[in-house]
Amino acid sequence: MLYLVATPIGDISEISLRALEILKNADLVICESTKEASKLLKSHGLKAKEYRVLDEHSRPDDHLELLEICKEKIVALVSDCGTPGFCDPGAELVGLCRRNKVVVKSVLGPSSLMGLLSLAGRKVPQFHFRGFLPAENEERKRSWLELKKTKDAIILMDTPYRLGKLLAETKEHFPGRPVLLTINLSQENEMVLEGRIEDVVNAWNQEKAEFMLLLY
Repeated sequence: MLYLVATPIGDISEISLRALEILKNADLVICESTKEASKLLKSHGLKAKEYRVLDEHSRPDDHLELLEICKEKIVALVSDCGTPGFCDPGAELVGLCRRNKVVVKSVLGPSSLMGLLSLAGRKVPQFHFRGFLPAENEERKRSWLELKKTKDAIILMDTPYRLGKLLAETKEHFPGRPVLLTINLSQENEMVLEGRIEDVVNAWNQEKAEFMLLLY
């Protein structure tokens, strides 16, 4: 059996009792980083019986090996923060398990997407979730051109160190567009910046942070 366990995106206390119980009893914890996973478990007085890493470098053979374990044992899948499979590794393993009749259960919890929408302060009845833009320059340019065609609100995210680049590109492709930028959700230094993209770019002068960007 495979459990998809959502973990805190900021404050480590924002984890459900059910999630802690599953992590405590799991035969194996699959994670992006053993450092981050063990730090979370240790903060709640837990220690995994075994860890296995599943990340962007994992190969098809790694997924097949994990599938066999999921057939026989209780397995918990976590990402570094948030919900596994949502812009984080895990979707391939979930699909593989389902196709092979392995039970997959969701352990709901923190969501950066829902956090962003709840902070919007206005109704967003529909939106275009683009998530991570391609890192390669030509593909990235094509993605921006495609985004300019949509009439809906747009939600973007990226790795923390590309925040400055993403803001600069948004300013270039969507001048004057009203946006909402959330920084380090649920952490002590949480910040919400709203206004024209130019104003938000001027207000944010740090190099990197966990973020999500909503273009109204």
